[in-house]
Amino acid sequence: MTPLILAIGNKNYSSWSMRPWLVLRQAGIPFEEVRIPLYRPESAVELAAWSPSGKVPALHDGDIRVWDSLAICEYLHERFPELQLWPANAAARAVARSVCAEMHAGFDALRRNMSMNIRARYPDMGRTPECLADIERILAIWTDCRARFGSGGHFLFGRFGIADAMYAPVVLRFQTYGVALTGAAKDYADAVLALPALQTWVADAVAETERIAVFERDE
Repeated sequence: MTPLILAIGNKNYSSWSMRPWLVLRQAGIPFEEVRIPLYRPESAVELAAWSPSGKVPALHDGDIRVWDSLAICEYLHERFPELQLWPANAAARAVARSVCAEMHAGFDALRRNMSMNIRARYPDMGRTPECLADIERILAIWTDCRARFGSGGHFLFGRFGIADAMYAPVVLRFQTYGVALTGAAKDYADAVLALPALQTWVADAVAETERIAVFERDE
């Protein structure tokens, strides 16, 4: 059987690449990884070979191509239904899809002011009023999901799933920018940081040598 292949960008910076990679790795789905460093003169040509949009991530499953983080996660759910990457309960699944769509489409201020940079530490930077509002909303999502649906485990809907992969880069952003967490939000972030797959991604990010100036606040 032809293995799944996931094309990704730099692990230190590419939050969108991280999301489906984390689903694949944490769920134990075999796949091959193709890493394409971004923001180089040759990047566009390399990306075009893997993704019709010219962006990562992109999943190849034989002749099937999927080139959006959330679409890849949905595809994996359909491809491996036994893994229950979405909650089995219909009400929980509806909320999980909603909070994932909210992350996928929103939180522009957070992305703009607290871009992912795993290696860096920028305490107290990026705190515009709009970014603080995004943070407040994210913490409300985490707290609500844990209270309503999280009794079966340490994650938003109990067991690890797509929703946790969608919010995992935010956990790393909060670490980079020194966002203080308490209560259920801190417990949730700690559980995400303890994931073996996430720890592997972070170790790989720290080992990368590329530096992309637009994401480095001290350049």
